[in-house]
Amino acid sequence: MADAVQAVAADDPVRALFSSTGELTDEARSGLGLEPSALLDLYRQMVLIRRADQEALNLQRQGELGLWGQYLGQEAIHVGAVAGLEVDDWIFPSYREFGMAMCRGVDPGDLLLLFRGLTHGPYDPRKFHFAPLTIVVAGQIPHAVGFAMGSRLKHSDDVTLVTFGDGATSKGDWHESMNFAGVYKAPVVFLCQNNRWAISVPLAKQTAGSIAERAQGYGFPGIRIDGNDVLGVLAAVRAAAEHSRHGGGPYLIEAMTYRMGAHTTSDDPTRYRAQSELESWSTKDPVARYRSWLESRRLLDDVGRSAIDREAESMAEQMRAKVRAATPPPAGEAVFGRVYAQPPESFQEERAQFEASLEGS
Repeated sequence: MADAVQAVAADDPVRALFSSTGELTDEARSGLGLEPSALLDLYRQMVLIRRADQEALNLQRQGELGLWGQYLGQEAIHVGAVAGLEVDDWIFPSYREFGMAMCRGVDPGDLLLLFRGLTHGPYDPRKFHFAPLTIVVAGQIPHAVGFAMGSRLKHSDDVTLVTFGDGATSKGDWHESMNFAGVYKAPVVFLCQNNRWAISVPLAKQTAGSIAERAQGYGFPGIRIDGNDVLGVLAAVRAAAEHSRHGGGPYLIEAMTYRMGAHTTSDDPTRYRAQSELESWSTKDPVARYRSWLESRRLLDDVGRSAIDREAESMAEQMRAKVRAATPPPAGEAVFGRVYAQPPESFQEERAQFEASLEGS
């Protein structure tokens, strides 16, 4: 067993980039090769997705959306993970990766129609290489592994990233997927957003030990990193994806962060979470932290900040207008749309009959 663990540790391209505490080393940070414009755009994206999160919360509180699950405090993972992938790599999200969808180019106003109850599919996954948001906890993980295996069978160099919370690692789907991926060396990166709460259950009462260290039991490497450092997340995902892309098999990243908002708008975190804990994590805010880093290197000033803030407000206004103006799609499209890439004749006939029956009613 010791030999197997040593072999896994030796085949680990990510660990060399991080300290023993999961912090990106200065050398690795300077070696990312990002131009100043790219560094600034990471901040811009974090500001935009945070503003979208707040606007969605406002809309739900005003009765415009049925439900909302905030990702406040997890923006560095959303932005850094997408930036660490190639554009053709696929992402399989849970229900909280609204920000990742935005980073992939999905219109946030369109995406909110899901939460307004008007559609089950507000965007085409093939266009954005972004699978549908998954409400069932851990349900997307076997899908991601299967998709990654399909890419390998097609001799594609695409990598699949699947993201989930710490609570999902207690589900059987997660363990089965980890095992299958390890056995067949699937080109998949498992990204755990460990925000320390599975609804109202704290991490200490649901998980013994490190989630990252479980990867060794499935025959591949894992690492725990600081999930509130956007550059650290980018570096880890990029290195893990290249490891998988070139035949190294799966990789597990446990990104430590904190869920600063409620689990969803139907949850009251004050019933189970101490205010002092929230205040402690507020000092580690990923957006403020990265902004300070950029300012210290004279890459961001008040003029640049104001321009990004104005863009975020304009985006929020467009989101609100689109949601309020939205109407349900035609029944035929709602039932039959996005089922087949190339619908067979029998399917098209069935759709035509269905739509004709509605017209005659």
